[in-house]
Amino acid sequence: MIADTPGLLDAIRARFAHVDSCPFTGPRIFFENAGGALTLSAVAETSARFAAIPDNQGRDNPASAALGEIIAKAKEDARGFFNAPEGGQIFVGESGTELLFRLIADACLGAPEGGVVLGSTIEHPASRSAAARWSEVAGKRHVLIPHDDATGLVTAEAYAAAVTPDVRVATILHTSPVTGMSMDLAAIAAAIRAVAPEAYIIVDGIQHACHGGIDLTAAGVDGYVISPYKVFSRHGYGLAYASDRLSALPHNALMNGPKGTWELGTRDTGAYATFSDVVDYFEWLGGQVSDATDPRELIVAAGHAIHEQEARLCQVALHGTGNLKGLAELPGVTIVGGIDNAAREGLVSFYAEGHPSPEIVAALRDEGIRVHTRKADHYSGNVLTPLGQADCVRVSFCHYNSEAEVAALLSAMARILD
Repeated sequence: MIADTPGLLDAIRARFAHVDSCPFTGPRIFFENAGGALTLSAVAETSARFAAIPDNQGRDNPASAALGEIIAKAKEDARGFFNAPEGGQIFVGESGTELLFRLIADACLGAPEGGVVLGSTIEHPASRSAAARWSEVAGKRHVLIPHDDATGLVTAEAYAAAVTPDVRVATILHTSPVTGMSMDLAAIAAAIRAVAPEAYIIVDGIQHACHGGIDLTAAGVDGYVISPYKVFSRHGYGLAYASDRLSALPHNALMNGPKGTWELGTRDTGAYATFSDVVDYFEWLGGQVSDATDPRELIVAAGHAIHEQEARLCQVALHGTGNLKGLAELPGVTIVGGIDNAAREGLVSFYAEGHPSPEIVAALRDEGIRVHTRKADHYSGNVLTPLGQADCVRVSFCHYNSEAEVAALLSAMARILD
């Protein structure tokens, strides 16, 4: 869809900063999107503009009123991006990880006594660490469902087999930053609700957000957290949705302040405003690939186009193009999560026999191609250790990447492994 529309990929790339050149090293191909996507130029401009404004919200002056309106608009924009149900709250925090800790802590402490906090071994430590800590503090049992090593997935069926009526809190990883596989969020949430309907369900959507396709109305979860720097915004804040029932639980707040509020201290209007820039971009892209006019329908159309483009890039990376062999065809290479996995979202992790992953990453860096090493540490050991691997190479695409860039990767890999 994107690649087949003349001029569209160029128009997309023109909206991002440093799309083909690093400000420190010069020309490069950026395949480290899972570590943080490229930033929209509009976000950089908005950040600079708001950083210079001295006024704060809640004052009796026009500037303060304008800031309040900008925040309110951004919350509505984010609600549309999430397709969040009526009610609940949208708010920012320090980071996605910090927000997951807050939501999981409040759910564990506020849920009825005893019972289970249910999660899975595929989860990023942001949610898994928070659940481990706060389940213990709250006197609850932390149960982890094993993921499937071959596919890099945990399924709704696996949750259904493990969930019990005494599950008080459940955590779900929407997409893995190591395997690149996306979990069936709506099906997993339904499996939990079928047995433990009152459980608080909290989702780590940090890796998933840049691929589009978030529908919290369909999922019916209580919390969903993203890190906007992974979805074309900037570092320095996280963004969360919390349902009314989760917001009603006791949590950190100022004495005698508004009931149920999650925000602590003066908000960064610029953070909110930059997420409006992200939503504007999704709506613009949706208008390029569809005839939709409704904002939510535009966001959905953009998500479909992003998914299709990234699937195409993954296919080229795995199976090759022209006379270039794909990663799956190169000698000694193993693809994490399997070669043809329908759950893959814009990411291919692999390791090569006789070639330590850090050496491959360094060699690609010297070729002007930026990828990343994932090690069997506290971030990725849950995936790599069961595979008997100390490390792997993560190549993460985004819809603004081109097939020509993937071809350059394959050409470089053939030389490196020769």
